[in-house]
Amino acid sequence: MLILGLDPSLSCTGWGIVRSEGARLSHVANGQIPTDAKAPMAERLHQLHDAVAAVIGQYAPDRAAVEEVFLNKNPQSTLKLAQARGAVLAACGQASLPVAEYAARLVKKAVVGTGAAEKVQVQAMLKVLLPGVTVAGADAADALAVAIADAHLGGR
Repeated sequence: MLILGLDPSLSCTGWGIVRSEGARLSHVANGQIPTDAKAPMAERLHQLHDAVAAVIGQYAPDRAAVEEVFLNKNPQSTLKLAQARGAVLAACGQASLPVAEYAARLVKKAVVGTGAAEKVQVQAMLKVLLPGVTVAGADAADALAVAIADAHLGGR
């Protein structure tokens, strides 16, 4: 089973694909989709949608997992995150991919063992769970963590 993990963000969306065979996980691919902060919102959302659709087209995952929106102190940041998430979910919907959604704390708990884990702890566990993995950046690492959490939690 191929699982596409997504960490949506308007500035840089991370994606990662893992293969789950029983309890065994292996890395397939990962990357980041940056957008131009100076571009109009509609253009940035279109770019995110098309880039995620291209990843889905290239790797043909069986399902997707997306990190849920968390509330920022700045309502505008939360709104932008929600819009990016919408573009990413639309690409999954267009491909008829089943999508599971996970809170960041649940992802950390599934990967590290505690929901209060720091990003460096999550990244260290990625190297343990996916030996030899080269990660494209922090957003891609978060996306791989979402995919791993989905593999452990069974696509809830």
